Amino acid sequence: EWALRWLDRKRGNFAERLVAFAAVEGIFFSGSFCALFWLKKQGIMQGLTFSNELISRDEGLHCDFACLLHSKLNRGAGENMIHRIISEAVKIETEFVTEALPVSLIGMNATLMKQYIEFVADRLLISLGATKLYNVENPFPWMEMISLQGKTNFFERRVGEYQKAGVMSSGTLGAVQQRFSLEEDF
Repeated sequence: EWALRWLDRKRGNFAERLVAFAAVEGIFFSGSFCALFWLKKQGIMQGLTFSNELISRDEGLHCDFACLLHSKLNRGAGENMIHRIISEAVKIETEFVTEALPVSLIGMNATLMKQYIEFVADRLLISLGATKLYNVENPFPWMEMISLQGKTNFFERRVGEYQKAGVMSSGTLGAVQQRFSLEEDF
C-alpha cells in the first residue's frame, strides 16, 4: 500500500517517486537481509545465504542508482519530503521485523534490528543528500564485513560477485564484434 501510494505518478513528482524507490530498494527487506546474513555468520543454510547475497547485492545496486539519479536532478525532493518518505519506510520495516522476529536469538533481537534499520536509513538519507534522522550506530558490525568478503576461490564455491566488464576493452570477443541490435527475434 505504501509503495503504491508513493510510486503513483499522479501523486508525486519524479524526485519523490525516486526517493520512494530508493526506500523500497534500500530499507524494505533490510531486516530480512540482515537476518539471513546472520545465518551466514552462523555457517548454516549456505544455499539460502548465497541466494540472499545475490538478491541483496542487486537491491543495493538499485538503491545506489536511485540515489545517483536523484543527485543529478535539477530539483530534488527536498529534505523535508525525503525525511517524510524515509521515516514512513522505517516505520513499516520496523513493524514487519518486530512481527517477524518475536523472539531473541543469540546476538539478534527486534530492538537491535530496529536500530539496524534506522542505521541503514541514515546511510540512505546521506546518499540522498539529506541529514540523518536517527544518529544510531550499526548494532551488527559483521554486516559491514559482508561487502568485504566478496572474493571467492572459484574452486571452493560459486561466485556471488559481479564481474566488471572491460570498459576500456576493444569491444570484440575473439573474432565476433560486440554490438547491440533490435533486429533480432527473441
